[in-house]
Amino acid sequence: MMIAVIPARAGSKRIPQKNIKLFCGKPIIAYSIEAALASGLFDEVIVSTDSHEIAEVAKDYGASIPFFRPENLADDFSTTGQVMAHTVDWFQRNKDKLDSACCIYATAPMIMKSDLVGACEVFRFGGWDFVFSATKFLYPIQRGFKKTESNGLVMFNPEHFNTRSQDLTQAYHDAGQFYFGTPDAWIDNSPLFCEKSTIYELPFWRTHDIDTPEDWKMAEILYKIKGQTDEL
Repeated sequence: MMIAVIPARAGSKRIPQKNIKLFCGKPIIAYSIEAALASGLFDEVIVSTDSHEIAEVAKDYGASIPFFRPENLADDFSTTGQVMAHTVDWFQRNKDKLDSACCIYATAPMIMKSDLVGACEVFRFGGWDFVFSATKFLYPIQRGFKKTESNGLVMFNPEHFNTRSQDLTQAYHDAGQFYFGTPDAWIDNSPLFCEKSTIYELPFWRTHDIDTPEDWKMAEILYKIKGQTDEL
């Protein structure tokens, strides 16, 4: 048995009501719910929330709300891992034993059912603790630099100033869409970035973090350009 879990608490600060704010005409959480349901992978698509308003929207799009998240897991310091551990533990104590659980972020409108299916195949047959969405850094991270206290600049890896880009190791970053994991890995809060995890690579133009109003505007532009509605 496999479930999808979409964490969606009410207390977003930078973008009020972020998880149910209209994105290109419908609540942003709807894209994650619809992709999960359309994939045909999951026995249940659960939204973990502390908000009755979010719960009603989620149910309208086909998700289940078997419980309301406790207050201690709904503050600014609660982690996704803690929310997943709580949901997996609750499900196995109250419903059925799980083979796996997939965390899907509520603010991932670029998500596609085909990516969920592809990543699930990697997860099922690879023996991994976690398989999650990731994408390439567009610029060599070895050439990154930072400002000093005096407003000057210093490289993180000055030894690579003259190294050709093609000779540098490709780096990847979390794409913030979905994370397949075993029940034990979720409950034990196992590390995500380790030898027991691997990635399902997405093209950079289908990944976009949404943390600020400016991010939101850019995501809507990208979504309209790609015409993802037809691809779901």
